[in-house]
Amino acid sequence: MTFVFDIEAECLDCKARTPYRPGLNRCPACGSEWLQAVYDYDAVRRRWLEELAHRPFDLWRYHELLPVTDVPPPMAMGEGGTPLFPASHLSMMLKHPRLYIKDERQNPTSSFKDRQAAVTIAVLKEAGLTEVVVASTGNVAIAYSAYASRVGIKLWAFVSSSVPAEKMREIAIYGTQVIKVTGTYDQTKQVAARFAQERGLYLDRGARSIPTVESMKTLAFEIAEQMAYLHPASRYGGRRWVAPDWYVQAVSGGLGPLGVAKGFRELYEMGFIDHMPKLAIVQSAGCDPMVQAWEQGRAEPVDVEHPTTHITTLGTGRPGRTYTLLYEYVKTYGGAFVRVTDEDAFRAMHMVAKMEGLSMEPAAAVAFAGVIQMIREGLIQPHETVVINCTGHTMPIESHLLGDRWAQEVTAEAALQEPHPGEGLLTALSAISPREHSKVLIVDDHEPARILLRRILQSLGDYHLLEAETGREALRLVQEHRPNLIILDLMMPDMDGFQVLEALKAKPETAAIPVIVVTAKHLTEAERQRIQRMARSLLFKGEFLSDEFFEEIRELLESGS
Repeated sequence: MTFVFDIEAECLDCKARTPYRPGLNRCPACGSEWLQAVYDYDAVRRRWLEELAHRPFDLWRYHELLPVTDVPPPMAMGEGGTPLFPASHLSMMLKHPRLYIKDERQNPTSSFKDRQAAVTIAVLKEAGLTEVVVASTGNVAIAYSAYASRVGIKLWAFVSSSVPAEKMREIAIYGTQVIKVTGTYDQTKQVAARFAQERGLYLDRGARSIPTVESMKTLAFEIAEQMAYLHPASRYGGRRWVAPDWYVQAVSGGLGPLGVAKGFRELYEMGFIDHMPKLAIVQSAGCDPMVQAWEQGRAEPVDVEHPTTHITTLGTGRPGRTYTLLYEYVKTYGGAFVRVTDEDAFRAMHMVAKMEGLSMEPAAAVAFAGVIQMIREGLIQPHETVVINCTGHTMPIESHLLGDRWAQEVTAEAALQEPHPGEGLLTALSAISPREHSKVLIVDDHEPARILLRRILQSLGDYHLLEAETGREALRLVQEHRPNLIILDLMMPDMDGFQVLEALKAKPETAAIPVIVVTAKHLTEAERQRIQRMARSLLFKGEFLSDEFFEEIRELLESGS
């Protein structure tokens, strides 16, 4: 359908307003490049209360607050409307029950950049433009390539040479003209801007472009609606939606949180939510200009001239005014700028895949690593609701993420031939998959706790896992299997952990088996000393992610103790 509406562009510097048009790049009054879209919010609120519940759940249901006329546009592919669901096992591990994942991998090209591409390409198509220039570290160029190809717009994609070859090939397969620039991402943006200027072509300017910022608002709108459905008392009927306490995203230039912040601000102004969420801006330690500036109390970013992060999609060393705008938001409504190492991100990437079933790009894993760190440090409180943006699906994974032993090989010709004694498929498989693994016994009467521990151990290596829900069953399994390690809960109905420890120590053949005690029980000093005499270490539930726990398990199992 065609929707006629009024939209104005307001200058962030002089506050002058002018009717919006796609080619508007500067304020007519003062020349500033920083403009934002402004709507008739009272009219939008009334219309949403009447109609929104009956619309499809996708990006275009919010079209009154987007700079488009034809809705849905002809190039729509089901963008937006991505799932929001609890991070059940991560919540249990961190002892934080209110963690939610916004799964942006479900967009057409598997990243949240599809929102940006869909809205921008729709605007440019309506304006009659036929060529567009973008600079990208991968996901933007892939998304724009897909949408541009659907409407016949020629795309010039400038990508830094550090972008993985797999992403470059995907960009090219849509017919995009790929220009690989040897240099940093910031230098790549400069080359793209010069090319667009010389050719007189439209350049996507990221956070300085109204369509791109407006597209990211839809994340806030969806989250607030979805949170309302997760809390039934807040459903429709004119009642408010629900904003989380925290919105967490890994950033390069910061466009995503900037748009999300505008979306929540508009919802608050229209009365749909009753508070503004805190923003957690997470960066890689190898490229953290925003975090450095935040730590120094500066409203201007600290440029990083030579990023060292291996996560190429987060390689913007000069975020410019976007940081200043996010700084002002965090100062006003709360939040944090946090850095994590690449290693933290890769660890989180593996962990979330194995515990929550999500295979995500390293940049998304930076956000999860940031949440883990902030919960450990107490920045995020146990009662606070947290939404983490899982920004994109992993591409074919770079080898350094998995190491050399991520797969094992068997020759099909040899395995499928007629077997001689001691040969054939089973022999070939057993040769590469030995039957003997380190054995770990998990003892806990609470099934979710056993599941959590099992998932943690599965993420650490290929172990033979045994489980017992009672102390007596545990002792029987110890006699039968002689595990290399026991992870033991203290509070069990028939025979508690203290009794199990005493029974193990009473027999020479089991006395040396290392035991890690995991408990939620508040211990007296006498109980602590008693455990220390019989167990290798003591861990309280909710601390399963401690580095000491991981390292101790690895050390115990690799040493063959």
